[in-house]
Amino acid sequence: MTDAVLHPDSAQARTPGAPVMLGSDGAHVNWVKVFLGFGGMVIGQFMAMLDIQIVASSLVQIQSGIGATADEISWVQTIYLLAEVVIMPLTAYLTKMWGTRPFYVFAVLGFILTSVAVGLSSSVGMMIVFRAFQGVFAGAMIPPIFATAMTLFPPERRITANVIVGLIVTLAPTVGPTLGGHLTDALNWRWLFFINVPVGALVVFLVWRYADFDRGDPSLSKGIDWWGLGLMTVFLLSMQYVLEEGADESWFQDDLILWLTVIAGLTGVAFIWRQLAYWQPIVSLKPFRDRNFSLGIVMTFVTGISLFGGTFLLPIFLGQVRHFSSAEVGTTMLVSGLAMFMSAPIAGRIVRMMDARISMVGGFALAAWAIQLGARVTDQWGFSEFFVLQAARGLGTMIAMIAAQQMSVSTLPVSMMKDASGLINLVRNVGGAIGLAVLSTILTHQTAVHYADLAAAVNTANPTSQAMLEGLTQMMSAGGMADPEAGARKAFFGMIHRQASVLSFGDAFAFLALGCWAAVALALFAKPGKAMPAPQGGGH
Repeated sequence: MTDAVLHPDSAQARTPGAPVMLGSDGAHVNWVKVFLGFGGMVIGQFMAMLDIQIVASSLVQIQSGIGATADEISWVQTIYLLAEVVIMPLTAYLTKMWGTRPFYVFAVLGFILTSVAVGLSSSVGMMIVFRAFQGVFAGAMIPPIFATAMTLFPPERRITANVIVGLIVTLAPTVGPTLGGHLTDALNWRWLFFINVPVGALVVFLVWRYADFDRGDPSLSKGIDWWGLGLMTVFLLSMQYVLEEGADESWFQDDLILWLTVIAGLTGVAFIWRQLAYWQPIVSLKPFRDRNFSLGIVMTFVTGISLFGGTFLLPIFLGQVRHFSSAEVGTTMLVSGLAMFMSAPIAGRIVRMMDARISMVGGFALAAWAIQLGARVTDQWGFSEFFVLQAARGLGTMIAMIAAQQMSVSTLPVSMMKDASGLINLVRNVGGAIGLAVLSTILTHQTAVHYADLAAAVNTANPTSQAMLEGLTQMMSAGGMADPEAGARKAFFGMIHRQASVLSFGDAFAFLALGCWAAVALALFAKPGKAMPAPQGGGH
């Protein structure tokens, strides 16, 4: 048994299921143990979120190694996200029942074992099954961090803890593909999963030795709402699958997408009713009674769209329109990650100094302005043109995310923090999934619309078009092409399609900006909050 972080006479240390808040005066608190235990959980969260994207740059090597088709290998990513989303809302109930430390250590051990199993997989079927279990354990490791930060630390230290959480959320997806590519080049793709063993062992040691923050309540194991669990699982799996695959399957033109949408709608309503009616719900919806939490959830949803949407659009544009290499795309994208990383302490200080509503309005407004710059994107944009957009979006999103999370729980009782954390993490991930689905649809639809408009405007009767066609024909003829006229037409309409694609990216950036501007307006309806006091004494 490890030494408890709290004083042995503390009532909180003895009461099962009681949330923990360490005194601001630091009495009876060993802050070294606190930060070692919390630091272990932070490393675990980083590892879990890193594995979402670490395979992104090595899918070709994995596909070759296990003999999978292109469609099959995509499920290595999809199944992880599906499993992760399902477990997130349950973490509050499970940590209350088992206690944070035993639950977290169990999740990390499961993650280590399934990582090894995925790395040793010899077929795509085996990999998909183990990757699903890995996603379950990874999803279990993410929400407890925010709940612990909000319950373990006194108010003057929460912003700092929140900044650390924000760094992990933004940094892990940014460095994932780059780290994965280097690991695959230096060793092989199996080390993308084996690397979790030593890191996971460190997390298990730190958490088990120092993260004795609360006690579980075994009585919660009686009366588990199995019907609610089943309805939630079907609802989240159906919804996430529709969001992940809908754009590729032409949405409701595909029968499976249509039926899963209907199933998601029905089971979603039934699940909400069940949680409101059952005496011991597995996912407490009580935090939604708080206006600030409900508004904060909407803000978190928008930050999910902005965070994941921006990192979705730029690589596609740079690859498809500018034909950048993987290294050039990575270098350009690194600006956003570095901006978020470097601005995190600044964002934390800003949120601490003023009303959370002001921070949210400023953060979302800055992000909206930056993203709106992309509405004027041209086919010549590259690193320098996207620099300001990415840097300002990174700073604005970081401020908005920290302020939104802070406001979400600012008026909640400590007893609801675990429930709130699971819901916040779920909504951020779902917001990202919905954002990607909408952006994919916008790109596909608007490219077709702009192409039709441009093709109608550019016809042979247009003198400018005729002159361009003649010039292209002469170039093709000088190059020795057998049918220079056909080659010129193909090149001409290829240029039209390229321009239509660029215009569709402008529409997608405009959509993201509109969402951020809407969040600016909604932030004004939150209840006034107090500025956080500066940390006192040791520790930051």
